[in-house]
Amino acid sequence: MNNNDVFKKLRVALQLRDEQIVEILELVDFRIGKPELNAFFRSQDHPNFMECGDQVLRNFLNGLIIHLRGTKEEPKNAMDVISKNRDVVNNRPKTAKPAVKSTNSKPASSAKNNSKFKKQTPKIEVVEKVKFNNGKKK
Repeated sequence: MNNNDVFKKLRVALQLRDEQIVEILELVDFRIGKPELNAFFRSQDHPNFMECGDQVLRNFLNGLIIHLRGTKEEPKNAMDVISKNRDVVNNRPKTAKPAVKSTNSKPASSAKNNSKFKKQTPKIEVVEKVKFNNGKKK
């Protein structure tokens, strides 16, 4: 496993976009452009593939620590940052895909299909306090 693989896996696991990676690298005063960054994520047989050096990965990891944990003066909760990234990725506009009509599909307006997608309210369970005597009679 080389540095490119580690970099790719971190990018996918943390759901980071190119702009966010550039910002993370700037936290540790390491400047890199998007085209150079994209060269790290290409396949090895691509003509514009570039090997990710130790210095780039080291600076990314140091910047990632600051991005997730914050500084001593301004600490952050890492899970809040990760969930914010996930929300940004999930809410970004998607490109319109051409509608393809299949001949074997069922109509989407059936009552059964719509009931699956409705939000279900969580059930509230009431638990009574019980004192256990561990089998001893009092």
